Amino acid sequence: MTETSTIQRITHLIGHEYWTGTSERTAPVFNPATGRQTGAVDLASKDLVDEVVARAAEAAVGWAATSMTRRGRVLFAFRELLNANRQRIAEIITSEHGKTVADALGEVTRGLEVVEFACGIPHLLKGGHSESVSTSVDSYSLLQPLGVVGVISPFNFPAMVPMWFVPIAIAAGNAVIIKPSEKDPSAVNAIAELWREAGLPAGVINVVHGDKEAVDALLDNPEVRAISFVGSTPIARYVYERGTANGKRIQALGGAKNHMLVLPDADLDLAADAAVSGAYGSAGERCMAVSVVLAVDSVADALVAKIAERVRTLRTGDGTGSADMGPIVTEQSRDRIVGYIEAGDAAGASLVIDGREGPFDGDVDGYYVGPTLFDNVGTEMSIYTDEIFGPVLSVVRVAGFEEGLSLINANEYGNGSVIFTNDGGAARKFEIEVEAGMVGINVPVPVPMAYYSFGGWKNSLFGDSHAHGTEGVHFYTRSKTVTRRWPDPSHRGLSLGFPQNN
Repeated sequence: MTETSTIQRITHLIGHEYWTGTSERTAPVFNPATGRQTGAVDLASKDLVDEVVARAAEAAVGWAATSMTRRGRVLFAFRELLNANRQRIAEIITSEHGKTVADALGEVTRGLEVVEFACGIPHLLKGGHSESVSTSVDSYSLLQPLGVVGVISPFNFPAMVPMWFVPIAIAAGNAVIIKPSEKDPSAVNAIAELWREAGLPAGVINVVHGDKEAVDALLDNPEVRAISFVGSTPIARYVYERGTANGKRIQALGGAKNHMLVLPDADLDLAADAAVSGAYGSAGERCMAVSVVLAVDSVADALVAKIAERVRTLRTGDGTGSADMGPIVTEQSRDRIVGYIEAGDAAGASLVIDGREGPFDGDVDGYYVGPTLFDNVGTEMSIYTDEIFGPVLSVVRVAGFEEGLSLINANEYGNGSVIFTNDGGAARKFEIEVEAGMVGINVPVPVPMAYYSFGGWKNSLFGDSHAHGTEGVHFYTRSKTVTRRWPDPSHRGLSLGFPQNN
């Protein structure tokens, strides 16, 4: 990263070196807390992406041949470097995304857990072996890397989401090209520098900044064997359809509308705390945010009152200060969220807390929307049907468990769903019957640990493989089964008969 005047140039990191070329196109990068431009990121052309893919393909050959012991040592070294640089990377995230530094630290720590999982790659890449499947014949399986893989990551978790994929892909022996969001691109560059310091060979990790042109180039280049994507459902579907049409392996994680069902026997204070933390963390800009509370009628008034009481204590402002919630990532996103608040109010939902009003502890030009709470939301309203991706929580009142479960299962998304109850039977029925990939029981944000896999159902996932965990290892490898015979030295003779197991 080099600096020109007060605007930083943010450019590609290719083979451990920053690109020195001249970009025909750039995109502005802003500090959401102030509304001021802080950087300009170079946008890659198709030709540049193809050049980087070719270099990565060369590096992939040597890295795949590197022993798993050596790969593991690089992973362990990277883990130590990432841990030592958590604060610095968190501050970079806050400066471009807007989330509080504490929230950004949590993001880096969650990514670190996947790195730690990937450190055990020698065990995870073990194949199977069967002796004497036929006379003097043994059979065994191998897991081998794919070659070059691409990671297209979103703005909302500029460090964590790449680390869902990159450590496992590298540990498995692949070369990786990351295309981060152009809204907050600097954190990925900082992390890629740590891979270099950890001893990863040049070309095994590369950062290419860009927009649709760069994405399409990765999807079309035949040397790119697989793509991991996280973003909105329309783009996830596009990535899946174009990538698979080109014969690639695709895991494309899309949008969500996560529901939290609160039954009458639940601890309402616990449920209220969970609703607030689940809805407003990271200003609601996360695919696992609680965006709908399904409150059973008999406890709805009390629950809404408890949620409102807690929301009124939250401070919205600059993420580098003492705020609980930072700004929205861009001015356009802020305006879109405000539009949804206006639409919900006009549609007749009860606007309990209006996040447009402030006060905001930050620059007047910052992109602020405070936590917003709607009650009596109808399922036909846009604040219910659409993924707002902002700090807007909608309360829908339901008659009981069955109505709540039916609403969840009727939704087009199936990322995460949670239930708050002290009834073990209801919880068990919920976990079995709910149509969602990640389920929480008295847990508001059921993001799995790194050794399990992350991903939803329905329009929240395109492709068969979830992120990290064992599914991540399988996604970045392909299996090969070997059937082998070493004839007995005394064996002689020729036979054209069909092989039989005697």
